[in-house]
Order: sequence, then structure tokens, then C-alpha cells
Amino acid sequence: MDALDAILGRRSCRSFTGEPLKEEDVEKLLEAMRWAPSAGNCQPWKFYVVRDPEVKRGLARAALGQGFIAEAPVVFVVCAEPERSAWRYGKRGRSLYCIQDTAAAVENLLLAATAMGYGSCWVGAFEEEEVRRVLELPRGLRPVAIVPVGPGRFEPTRVGRRPLEDLVEWA
Repeated sequence: MDALDAILGRRSCRSFTGEPLKEEDVEKLLEAMRWAPSAGNCQPWKFYVVRDPEVKRGLARAALGQGFIAEAPVVFVVCAEPERSAWRYGKRGRSLYCIQDTAAAVENLLLAATAMGYGSCWVGAFEEEEVRRVLELPRGLRPVAIVPVGPGRFEPTRVGRRPLEDLVEWA
């Protein structure tokens, strides 16, 4: 699948079959995240791969009861390391660049999962402190996204997008 096909074909999947991911596919997804762009190549991220059913249920509870998270065979939690960006860019690195960089890693994960035929969903609605507790995150890490990945139970429908005329200004 080429990049544009993956971009246009990506959907948020909230129903999983429960079938496992191949270990080599998990590694490929991690590589996709690792090669995301980052300001100054600081790479201010840490990736958690969650397979334990109890931990996945804890993440689902932390995500305001979004139970589909626990259905996925693998859940990735992408965390920012603000101080890794701050050492080079100060306050702006701490408050913005590390978030932008982890968002790029999440998008790489979503597109790679789509290209590999897996469903995925970017979950940002969660209680940070509860995710921190469930994963026993060290100080200095901030959870940014929870991303369940696995074979989807059904083909998610395509949702509309605003027309380009509403989004683009030419200068």
C-alpha cells in the first residue's frame, strides 16, 4: 500500500476480533514510531506495548470507560519526555515540541497499522494520572495517546471531511 492509500484508507477502529498480532508486526509498528520526525532529532518519546488483559482493562477505565481498548490484542501507549526536548529548546520544547513529536509518532503508528491491514484508534480522552498509575510511569513521562491495534471486527465507515475551500488560504 502506498502512503497516500494508507492516509486515505485509515479509519478509527473500535471493534477488534481479539486475534493476536504477529511479533514481527509489533516490531514493525515500533520501528514506524521510532522513525517519526522530531524537533532537533530529540526523539522525546517512550512507547509502552501492553498485552496484559488486566492492564488493558485499567487503561480502558482510565480512558473514561472506552472498553474497546481492552478488546485489542495490543495497546500502545505513547508518552512524551518533555525534558528531552527542553534541554535544547527550553519552555517551547517542553510544552509544544515534545507533544508535536509524539503526535507524529502516533500518526506513523496509525498509518503503518493501516498499511498492514490492522485496525487502530487514536484515543486521547483519558485521565493522565490514572494512566500513569496503571502503567507505573516514571516521573518525567507524560502519556499522550492510547492506541489499540489489531484485526478489526468490521470495516469502519468513512466519515466526511470539510471541503478544501473551507480549510485552505492561499498567500
